[in-house]
Amino acid sequence: MSWWSGFFELKPLFHLLLPLSIHWIAEAMTVSVLVDVTTTALCPQQSSCSKAIYINGVQQTITGIFKMAVLPLLGQLSDEHGRKPLLLLTISTSIIPFALLAWNQSKEFVYAYYVLRTFSHIISQGSIFCISVAYVADVVHESKRVAVFSWITGLSSAAHVIANVFARFLPQNYIFVVSITLLTFCPLYMHFFLVETVKLDPGKNQELGFCTRVIYVLSRRYKSMRNAAEIVIFSPTLRGVALVSFFYKLGMTGIHSVLLYYLKAVFGFNKNQFSELLMMVGIGSIFSQIVLLPILNPLVGEKVILCSALLASIAYAWLSGLAWAPWVPYLGGSFGIIYILEKPATYGIISKASSSTNQGKAQTFIAGANSISGLLSPIVMSPLTSLFLSSDAPFECKGFSIICASVCMIISLIFACMLNPNTGSRDDDLEGNQQDPLLNYN
Repeated sequence: MSWWSGFFELKPLFHLLLPLSIHWIAEAMTVSVLVDVTTTALCPQQSSCSKAIYINGVQQTITGIFKMAVLPLLGQLSDEHGRKPLLLLTISTSIIPFALLAWNQSKEFVYAYYVLRTFSHIISQGSIFCISVAYVADVVHESKRVAVFSWITGLSSAAHVIANVFARFLPQNYIFVVSITLLTFCPLYMHFFLVETVKLDPGKNQELGFCTRVIYVLSRRYKSMRNAAEIVIFSPTLRGVALVSFFYKLGMTGIHSVLLYYLKAVFGFNKNQFSELLMMVGIGSIFSQIVLLPILNPLVGEKVILCSALLASIAYAWLSGLAWAPWVPYLGGSFGIIYILEKPATYGIISKASSSTNQGKAQTFIAGANSISGLLSPIVMSPLTSLFLSSDAPFECKGFSIICASVCMIISLIFACMLNPNTGSRDDDLEGNQQDPLLNYN
């Protein structure tokens, strides 16, 4: 019943999910190719490229610094000014960076791509999914949200499989052209067909003078940010899941920032092997998210699913870091079928613990706090990975940095075991119904 329930709940979300799926395809089809493009441009005729690892780490660090403020802000704006304009903004930011690589893949253009892609990631990375989850919460009843979230993350996995098929069989010169064509289609489709779900309050600030309006906007942003922090801090469930998610992202972000470069350096993987590996994981993830999670969730609950996902992520990290043959990363990647369930389980717990008016605030505040992982993990992972891939390594373990990252997932599992999603009140009373004194200006 839950499986079919989740499927039928997707019908009113068609105009959201179609452009989202196309957007995921367009972005994911470039992942495996970017490793070859970056390595070729920055380190010609070399399999290992410290420059590529470091520039990727710098990009993630800068993104993590600014996302801490930008993600919660975008969530607040989506609660107050509507989901549609924020989705249009965030989903459009990838077009120009990929257009550069479609035009030219020289060293200068690769550097320009990373600069523009950093700005794009600051605005869109994480925020697209969080705002989409808030959109779903506007439309779908609380009792059916986890099933719907699993269907959506399953569609994301399906999009990644299709993307990796494109990456596997399309010539490299056409991949970025196809990508920007699809990326341009998405905001255009949303503009014409997506329906707004937030009832906008025009308020009284249109009658204010310029100076008073500036004060009003700054005061409202501060108050909204403070309320978002209070919603998470004073809710035992949200506070607990924030810790779980933070340490999980800290470890997993670090692994994913270096994994493909590590596999290229150690086993000589290229875009074909990367695409095959990602396709294998994606196909299994479709089944686990679309079929398995909606069936298991009513039986065992989000906490058991979350803990199982974290255990799988630890196994994935250890097998990847200790890989002794080219087939071992494929075995480790198979655990992605289970650890991918962390995302819908986390979204479900956050959504249940948040009121209908605070979905965007709660989701993006926690995602913004998690962006600190994008700041911290590359600082450690980039130099550590480069060191152990070089001839100066203190001992022979090329995947030592990935083993270190698994410690964060172990800490996350400990917090998850302590989590009780059924404890603590919802955040309805935290937002309050206080009037903003600036609204009294005439």
